[in-house]
Amino acid sequence: MAKFRGTEINPKNFHRSQIKYYVVLILMAIFMMLPIVYIFNHAFKPLEELFAWPPKFFVSNPTWKNFSELFKLSSASGIPASRYLFNSVIITLVVVVTSIVVGSMAGFALSKLKFKLKKPLLFANNIALMFVGTAVVIPKYLIIEKLGLIDTFWVHIIPGLAIPVGLFLIKQFIDQIPDELIEAAKIDGASTFRIYWKIILPLIKPAIATIAIVSFQATWNDASVSTNYVNRESLKTFAFYLQTLTTQTNVVAGQGIAAAASLIMFIPNLIIFIFLQRNVMNTMVHSGIK
Repeated sequence: MAKFRGTEINPKNFHRSQIKYYVVLILMAIFMMLPIVYIFNHAFKPLEELFAWPPKFFVSNPTWKNFSELFKLSSASGIPASRYLFNSVIITLVVVVTSIVVGSMAGFALSKLKFKLKKPLLFANNIALMFVGTAVVIPKYLIIEKLGLIDTFWVHIIPGLAIPVGLFLIKQFIDQIPDELIEAAKIDGASTFRIYWKIILPLIKPAIATIAIVSFQATWNDASVSTNYVNRESLKTFAFYLQTLTTQTNVVAGQGIAAAASLIMFIPNLIIFIFLQRNVMNTMVHSGIK
């Protein structure tokens, strides 16, 4: 094994030569944690600290008032904040689950099955990766209108069922699975669905976790659907409500409420990434089967 000054380059146990790396990594971790710490502190600041000069990084007199005011405040139509939050939770859960099912099935088909439209569908998905959301706002609106989804609950769900980047990642991950494994299962009499359920899904858990994060963040943080396609307040999401907080009340009074709402929006993203980030890294390096 390679040596460096009498020690292993990557020793199994702690070695004093590693101290310099730990120091650098700890400093970097602290620096990257600062925005997270700030978001938590900012949400608990009373109004006078939110507008204090010079600004304070840490809260001096934490309060729950911002959160209580958030859920007491109703929009002009009388819809409580809890309704927006409920909509976001239900929509996000449905989209994440269905996008995983659709993405994994489509990825399996495009990677391991043979059919006539395989190459055109894969080409269309790769082309879709080139377009940002802003570039397809008008075509998307026309399609949604033709489908009769305007001002319905389904407009939040159906367009998010198939994510091009998710399908691409899953397909690339499944490509790493040897074809011999699929052929052996067919020889044993396994059906296509059984191969998908018993072989493919257990082997692509890192890719599924990645799609879960991508789909969750795209849905949970999206306010454009409520803005462009929904008129009824009772069908809009918490992300949309967050955008309106500083305009429903006056700009000054709405800052504390907006800070509390931002923390509520941020916590689920933080939790899901903490639990699934290792799987994300595995997917990005395509470490399916070695």
